[in-house]
Amino acid sequence: MKYLIASDIHGSYYYGKLIIDKFHQHKADKIILLGDILYHGPRNDLPKEHDPKNLTILLNQYKDKIIAVQGNCDAEIDQVVLEFPILANYFIIEINKRNIFFTHGHTFNSDNLPPLNKEDILVHGHTHVQRNLHYDNHTYLNPGSIALPKEGSVHGYMILEDNVFKWFDENDNLIDSLTI
Repeated sequence: MKYLIASDIHGSYYYGKLIIDKFHQHKADKIILLGDILYHGPRNDLPKEHDPKNLTILLNQYKDKIIAVQGNCDAEIDQVVLEFPILANYFIIEINKRNIFFTHGHTFNSDNLPPLNKEDILVHGHTHVQRNLHYDNHTYLNPGSIALPKEGSVHGYMILEDNVFKWFDENDNLIDSLTI
Protein backbone atom coordinates (compact mmCIF):
# COMPACT_ATOMS: atom_id res chain seq x y z
CA MET A 1 0.00 0.00 0.00
CA LYS A 2 1.30 3.43 -0.93
CA TYR A 3 0.12 6.47 1.03
CA LEU A 4 0.47 10.16 0.23
CA ILE A 5 0.42 12.09 3.53
CA ALA A 6 -0.38 15.81 3.69
CA SER A 7 -1.48 18.26 6.33
CA ASP A 8 -2.81 21.75 6.74
CA ILE A 9 -4.28 22.55 3.33
CA HIS A 10 -6.26 25.35 5.03
CA GLY A 11 -8.76 25.81 2.21
CA SER A 12 -6.22 26.32 -0.58
CA TYR A 13 -7.64 25.01 -3.85
CA TYR A 14 -4.19 25.45 -5.41
CA TYR A 15 -2.46 23.18 -2.88
CA GLY A 16 -5.40 20.78 -2.72
CA LYS A 17 -5.09 20.33 -6.48
CA LEU A 18 -1.34 19.89 -6.07
CA ILE A 19 -1.94 17.06 -3.60
CA ILE A 20 -4.29 15.37 -6.05
CA ASP A 21 -1.71 15.78 -8.83
CA LYS A 22 1.00 14.26 -6.57
CA PHE A 23 -1.37 11.42 -5.67
CA HIS A 24 -1.62 10.53 -9.36
CA GLN A 25 2.04 11.18 -10.09
CA HIS A 26 3.21 8.84 -7.30
CA LYS A 27 0.46 6.33 -8.11
CA ALA A 28 -0.51 6.24 -4.45
CA ASP A 29 -3.36 4.06 -3.18
CA LYS A 30 -4.63 6.41 -0.46
CA ILE A 31 -4.33 10.03 0.64
CA ILE A 32 -3.93 10.66 4.36
CA LEU A 33 -5.01 14.18 5.37
CA LEU A 34 -3.86 15.20 8.84
CA GLY A 35 -6.46 17.88 9.43
CA ASP A 36 -7.04 21.59 8.87
CA ILE A 37 -8.57 20.90 5.50
CA LEU A 38 -10.97 23.73 4.63
CA TYR A 39 -10.30 26.79 6.81
CA HIS A 40 -7.22 28.89 7.47
CA GLY A 41 -7.87 29.68 11.14
CA PRO A 42 -7.45 33.04 12.90
CA ARG A 43 -3.65 32.80 13.31
CA ASN A 44 -2.82 32.09 9.67
CA ASP A 45 -2.73 34.22 6.57
CA LEU A 46 -5.00 33.22 3.72
CA PRO A 47 -3.23 30.57 1.63
CA LYS A 48 -2.76 30.81 -2.12
CA GLU A 49 -6.11 30.47 -3.95
CA HIS A 50 -8.13 30.12 -0.74
CA ASP A 51 -11.33 28.54 -2.04
CA PRO A 52 -12.81 26.01 0.40
CA LYS A 53 -15.96 25.55 -1.69
CA ASN A 54 -14.09 24.34 -4.78
CA LEU A 55 -11.59 22.45 -2.64
CA THR A 56 -14.55 20.53 -1.19
CA ILE A 57 -15.79 19.64 -4.68
CA LEU A 58 -12.31 18.48 -5.67
CA LEU A 59 -11.66 16.36 -2.57
CA ASN A 60 -15.13 14.78 -2.68
CA GLN A 61 -14.19 13.28 -6.05
CA TYR A 62 -11.57 11.24 -4.12
CA LYS A 63 -13.74 10.35 -1.13
CA ASP A 64 -12.96 6.63 -1.49
CA LYS A 65 -9.21 7.37 -1.48
CA ILE A 66 -8.99 9.75 1.49
CA ILE A 67 -8.37 8.91 5.15
CA ALA A 68 -8.59 12.03 7.32
CA VAL A 69 -8.40 13.20 10.91
CA GLN A 70 -9.85 16.34 12.44
CA GLY A 71 -7.62 19.37 12.88
CA ASN A 72 -8.16 22.26 15.24
CA CYS A 73 -9.53 24.38 12.35
CA ASP A 74 -11.96 21.66 11.21
CA ALA A 75 -15.54 21.84 12.48
CA GLU A 76 -18.56 19.57 12.46
CA ILE A 77 -20.09 21.71 9.73
CA ASP A 78 -17.20 20.72 7.45
CA GLN A 79 -18.39 17.13 7.70
CA VAL A 80 -21.70 18.23 6.21
CA VAL A 81 -20.00 19.18 2.93
CA LEU A 82 -17.13 16.66 2.86
CA GLU A 83 -18.19 13.18 1.77
CA PHE A 84 -15.42 11.34 3.63
CA PRO A 85 -15.01 11.12 7.43
CA ILE A 86 -12.96 13.91 9.01
CA LEU A 87 -14.04 13.95 12.66
CA ALA A 88 -11.78 11.18 14.03
CA ASN A 89 -9.10 12.34 16.44
CA TYR A 90 -6.66 9.71 15.20
CA PHE A 91 -6.23 6.38 13.46
CA ILE A 92 -3.56 3.70 13.66
CA ILE A 93 -2.01 1.39 11.09
CA GLU A 94 0.54 -1.31 11.82
CA ILE A 95 3.66 -1.83 9.72
CA ASN A 96 6.46 -4.21 10.70
CA LYS A 97 4.90 -4.71 14.14
CA ARG A 98 5.08 -0.96 14.78
CA ASN A 99 2.00 1.14 15.33
CA ILE A 100 1.86 4.32 13.31
CA PHE A 101 -0.39 6.78 15.09
CA PHE A 102 -1.80 9.45 12.75
CA THR A 103 -3.39 12.57 14.25
CA HIS A 104 -3.47 16.33 13.66
CA GLY A 105 -1.18 17.26 16.56
CA HIS A 106 -3.22 19.76 18.53
CA THR A 107 -4.28 17.12 21.08
CA PHE A 108 -1.74 14.31 20.80
CA ASN A 109 1.88 15.30 20.15
CA SER A 110 5.36 14.73 21.60
CA ASP A 111 4.42 16.81 24.66
CA ASN A 112 1.14 14.92 25.16
CA LEU A 113 1.75 11.40 23.87
CA PRO A 114 -0.97 8.93 23.02
CA PRO A 115 -0.39 5.37 24.25
CA LEU A 116 2.69 4.33 22.26
CA ASN A 117 5.14 1.45 22.46
CA LYS A 118 8.87 2.17 22.28
CA GLU A 119 9.17 1.53 18.54
CA ASP A 120 5.91 3.24 17.56
CA ILE A 121 5.69 6.29 15.33
CA LEU A 122 3.65 9.42 15.93
CA VAL A 123 2.74 11.28 12.70
CA HIS A 124 1.04 14.64 12.91
CA GLY A 125 0.76 18.01 11.24
CA HIS A 126 -0.44 21.15 13.05
CA THR A 127 2.96 22.85 13.46
CA HIS A 128 3.44 23.40 9.70
CA VAL A 129 7.08 22.27 10.11
CA GLN A 130 8.62 19.09 8.64
CA ARG A 131 10.06 16.81 11.31
CA ASN A 132 11.86 13.47 11.59
CA LEU A 133 12.81 13.21 15.26
CA HIS A 134 13.74 10.17 17.32
CA TYR A 135 13.07 10.10 21.04
CA ASP A 136 13.77 7.38 23.61
CA ASN A 137 10.16 6.22 23.58
CA HIS A 138 8.91 7.05 20.06
CA THR A 139 9.63 8.59 16.67
CA TYR A 140 7.86 11.79 15.63
CA LEU A 141 7.25 12.61 11.97
CA ASN A 142 5.55 15.63 10.42
CA PRO A 143 4.94 16.30 6.72
CA GLY A 144 4.75 20.04 7.39
CA SER A 145 2.05 22.11 5.75
CA ILE A 146 1.40 21.84 2.05
CA ALA A 147 -0.17 25.34 1.98
CA LEU A 148 1.27 27.40 4.85
CA PRO A 149 4.76 26.24 5.87
CA LYS A 150 6.36 27.89 8.90
CA GLU A 151 9.81 28.29 10.46
CA GLY A 152 11.70 27.95 7.19
CA SER A 153 9.91 24.77 6.13
CA VAL A 154 8.82 24.21 2.55
CA HIS A 155 5.46 23.42 0.99
CA GLY A 156 5.68 19.68 1.47
CA TYR A 157 4.12 16.25 1.76
CA MET A 158 5.19 12.68 2.52
CA ILE A 159 4.98 9.32 0.82
CA LEU A 160 4.88 6.06 2.81
CA GLU A 161 5.69 3.00 0.74
CA ASP A 162 7.57 -0.26 1.32
CA ASN A 163 8.34 0.67 4.95
CA VAL A 164 9.94 3.98 3.96
CA PHE A 165 8.69 7.49 4.73
CA LYS A 166 9.91 10.10 2.24
CA TRP A 167 9.47 13.86 2.54
CA PHE A 168 9.14 15.91 -0.65
CA ASP A 169 8.78 19.58 -1.40
CA GLU A 170 6.17 20.81 -3.89
CA ASN A 171 8.71 20.44 -6.72
CA ASP A 172 9.35 16.76 -5.90
CA ASN A 173 12.77 17.34 -4.35
CA LEU A 174 13.47 14.68 -1.72
CA ILE A 175 13.93 16.39 1.65
CA ASP A 176 14.39 13.43 4.00
CA SER A 177 13.59 9.74 4.41
CA LEU A 178 13.16 7.19 7.17
CA THR A 179 13.11 3.40 6.81
CA ILE A 180 11.04 1.63 9.44
